[in-house]
Amino acid sequence: MAEEPKRGNGHLANFGPSESRWAALDDEEYSEEEGQDWVQRMSLLESEEDDTVEQKLIRTSPQIDPLDVEALEIAESGETQFEDLTIGKHIFLTLQILAVVFGDVGTSPLYTFDVILNKYSVSGKDDVLGALSIVLYTLILISLVKYTLVVLWANHDGEGGTFALYSLICRKANAGLLANQLTYESPISSFGLKVPSPELERSLKVKEYLESSLAIKWLLLALVLLSTSMVIADGVVTPAISVMSAFNGLKVGISSIGQEEVVMISIASLIVLFCVQRFNTSKVGLAVGPALFIWFCSLGIIGIFNLFKYGFSVLKAFNPVYIYYFFGRNPSQAWMSLGGCLLCATGSEAMFADLCYFYVRSVQLTFVIIVLPCLLLGYLGQAAFLMENITETQQVFFSSIPSGAFWPVFLIATIAALIASRAMITAIFSCIKQSIALGCFPRVKVIHTSRKFMGQIYIPVINWLLLVSCVAFVATFGSIFEIGNAYGIAELGVMIMTTILVTIIMLLVWQIHIAFVLCFFTFFMGLELVFFSSVLGGLADGSWVMLVFAGFLFTIMCIWNYGRKLKYETEEKQKLSQDLMMELGCNLGTIRAPGIGLVYNETVKGIPGIFGHFLTTLPAVHSMIIFVSIKYVPIPAVPQSKRFLFRRVCPISYHMFRCIARYGYKDVRKENHQAFEQVLIESLEKFIRREAHERALESDEDADAIYVREASSSNILIAPNGTYSLSTPLLSSISHVAKVNSEASTSSGEPGNIAMANALILESELSILQKAKAIGVVYLLGHGDIRARKDSWFFKKLVINYFYAFLRRNCRKSVASLSVPQANLIQVSMTNMV
Repeated sequence: MAEEPKRGNGHLANFGPSESRWAALDDEEYSEEEGQDWVQRMSLLESEEDDTVEQKLIRTSPQIDPLDVEALEIAESGETQFEDLTIGKHIFLTLQILAVVFGDVGTSPLYTFDVILNKYSVSGKDDVLGALSIVLYTLILISLVKYTLVVLWANHDGEGGTFALYSLICRKANAGLLANQLTYESPISSFGLKVPSPELERSLKVKEYLESSLAIKWLLLALVLLSTSMVIADGVVTPAISVMSAFNGLKVGISSIGQEEVVMISIASLIVLFCVQRFNTSKVGLAVGPALFIWFCSLGIIGIFNLFKYGFSVLKAFNPVYIYYFFGRNPSQAWMSLGGCLLCATGSEAMFADLCYFYVRSVQLTFVIIVLPCLLLGYLGQAAFLMENITETQQVFFSSIPSGAFWPVFLIATIAALIASRAMITAIFSCIKQSIALGCFPRVKVIHTSRKFMGQIYIPVINWLLLVSCVAFVATFGSIFEIGNAYGIAELGVMIMTTILVTIIMLLVWQIHIAFVLCFFTFFMGLELVFFSSVLGGLADGSWVMLVFAGFLFTIMCIWNYGRKLKYETEEKQKLSQDLMMELGCNLGTIRAPGIGLVYNETVKGIPGIFGHFLTTLPAVHSMIIFVSIKYVPIPAVPQSKRFLFRRVCPISYHMFRCIARYGYKDVRKENHQAFEQVLIESLEKFIRREAHERALESDEDADAIYVREASSSNILIAPNGTYSLSTPLLSSISHVAKVNSEASTSSGEPGNIAMANALILESELSILQKAKAIGVVYLLGHGDIRARKDSWFFKKLVINYFYAFLRRNCRKSVASLSVPQANLIQVSMTNMV
């Protein structure tokens, strides 16, 4: 890590070209000559009771941990390539987006009016206009305004979903509770703060509050885990209600078909759907993309047909006064029907979660140009049919289809329902993978179904769990009315969490005007809470099952995260000291045999305690030891050039290094071990050469010790986390001053002799590395387990010794994801008391 700042007096510190600080500098002490070393200057007036001091906000270049020198920049987002797409690629992309992103929201016309009219007894045309008005404004406000125009921009380097929002917050503030999160991983992010302003001041206050309050950190993590549990619950409800509502059309086309037959056909279709889930998503998306396009066109055409056939009086529903009349006639039934009205926007959260490899503007344009108009026409057409057929309150969509087009539309509706279900299941797999990567879900087998797109995955255990749950759900309730209410609870839970997280992002990351933030939070939180109160009123109808299912998943995720955090903290405390290693000598008290030993552990700093077991257990250790820590950082993907970060452990003669291999939650970890070893050794060789080059430069320099003046004399303030500091008014709580002491390396020998010595050291170490590489690489795996102490609380013993232990025994072992031959593995186990 970088040298900690120290107190002292003296000249202005020379931070160097790779360090960054914000500092407040007295105007009288600032000169143009001194300002040449700074990258940016801004002025700020400070008003106090006794005197007025003019200060300047100045920024240096970024300070980076030495281990992270290669991770200064990240490739720009693919969003900038949107304009470069040809017309043909735009059409192809639109079909893909329709199949993957909008399948869920596109099938909502199949069941929305059915569920609404099941809760509200329609007695006249004004009732239809009131229900339609709520549907239209729900679709416009939630799907269009909130998600399409606002939430989609809160993606994390192109990745959507709850964990992406959480990861984005953690990139800007140390608010995460991940067991192995590093503070110096932040330079990977492509986001940056704006120049000083009231919004920046507010952002820093929010950042400080998030970082200082442990309760807020736990609450934030709990909200994310609960939201993720609700998303997974959506994976049970979406296939159930989509497929059942599609096959309900059989009761309109064939009078002899009853509800029991619909349930049996739906269950059979769901089994087939989950069985084909493992096949390549991109190929299926290419095949079903045109089908979704035909489906949306069918919605629009049928809607236009019904408008011309039954009249355009339904257009009056755009007047929101009909919502007031709707509640005025029957307030209790209108309130209960709100859960059904929300179903028109239920695919909005899936739209954000499925963002993944699509450009934000592509998704937005597809929704505005194709999806939204077709949905609006579809709902207007159904309402026009209802106004002339008040008694037809079941299977409204299929009843409104012209008789000659019924079976073709039924076929395409069934295909669309299956596509929507498949897209939602795929989104669940992506969500589970993100949870596993961030240590919030037990490890399970993840299969990548596409060589071209890494995000297209299949998780067998989750697939069969969803199948069993979905079939049981359909068989138990057997009606879309109860399922629709459960669907509303799961979807609203995710929507509320998204509103909270996006509000934090507005304050912390976007730094927009507080008036817009308050309007967004107040309006959408109030709207969603009203909808949520409605669906809670239907808990007795079956919605409680979704809450129990989501609560079960939430409990598993909390236990796993808590156990992993305790395990990591225990291993951090048991690290071997440098003094012990120096006492053992460069041979480490044993024999150093040729070869490379990769010691896998979760310890980011220092020497893991498990290495002591290797020293006492094995008759010899390798001549080159590399402590490898696999870190899943909360960003989608880490470039290959920034994968490995190295630092030397102990003096050169020990030939010991620490390596951090960083992976994003979209990166493929199941790679060939030979390719992994090749890239790792090449990166190590580059590190050794760069280190030797730095030693040569240090031997030629005579650096003076320089200091940063104390705040009382120069008002230069350095934040302890290396981000921003200003005496007033932004970070006035920072109470200490930093001092940087840069000492030049000195030598009594001649420069030529020093250069020759450095060259010999480099040649010798590279020779040892090549010889060790030729012998081979051995993976030394330490399996650490935890048990609660005897004097621990009963609840802690129950969680750690039974629940967490059960999950560890039955989850996928870490060695299974390494893709390493058993002949190259040496494993040692150790149990720690926590």
